[in-house]
Amino acid sequence: MPSRRDAVATVAGMLPLVGASTEAAFRRLATPLPGRLKQSACQWCYASMPLDELCRNARAIGLQSVELLGEKDWATVKRHGLTCAMANGPTTISIGLNRPSEHDRFVRESERLIPLIAEMGFPNMIVFSGNRSGMSDGEGLEHCATGLARITPIAERHGVTICMELLNSKVDHRDYQCDRTAWGVELAKRVGSPRFKLLYDIYHMQIMEGDVIRTIRDQAPFIGHFHTGGVPGRAEIDETQELNYRRIMEAIAELGYDGFVGQEFIPKRDPMTSLRQGFAICDV
Repeated sequence: MPSRRDAVATVAGMLPLVGASTEAAFRRLATPLPGRLKQSACQWCYASMPLDELCRNARAIGLQSVELLGEKDWATVKRHGLTCAMANGPTTISIGLNRPSEHDRFVRESERLIPLIAEMGFPNMIVFSGNRSGMSDGEGLEHCATGLARITPIAERHGVTICMELLNSKVDHRDYQCDRTAWGVELAKRVGSPRFKLLYDIYHMQIMEGDVIRTIRDQAPFIGHFHTGGVPGRAEIDETQELNYRRIMEAIAELGYDGFVGQEFIPKRDPMTSLRQGFAICDV
């Protein structure tokens, strides 16, 4: 059987030989199919649903991952033919890598977790900066870079990418330090490892900065993962909120991004209907 690429090339060659209406139909056929972006569901948004059920539904919709899981749940997603695009790491949102007193503990746990994540074939592990608690942004950068310098060599050896999430400190996570893209990019530059990237949460950065598409384009080399969420309120990513998610996803796909987009909105309607709709919006 010919490949789709061969078929499209054949159709393109026939266009000059057909009438206008038939040509329009052929052009629709020759348009690339959606699916340039791999999608994932964040498990905590569906906490009332058993993980087995969520995995079955996610796979039926077309998602390839259920993420933000601890190691006790990794075998479940694998059993359903899915991956965990972002595995839980050793830090928490409030107690993170800007705490030098915690570095030894974080390194020990990373030494244990990263080989396990690699063995499962999962691509990423999430980390957090932690809250400021009176710490200057410059001091936080220094401490996070020092801690990551001890963890990224482990990640490099095992082919796992460490991703620090950008969160808003205006509405949801007061005092969180990694709350601006520029701060996260500066940290990535200081760490200087291909195995350290940012988790660019579109919901959070719309609240803090706006200018989402231009920021993504400018900082694409430093971004390893994306999260969605409707603004305001973190509900469905449809016409009820202020962002045009389909255009944002088109811009991401145009960059040749080959990572995952994690659906991290909290459904206000039937959860799987909303997840199916979110998948369709981002399927570009």
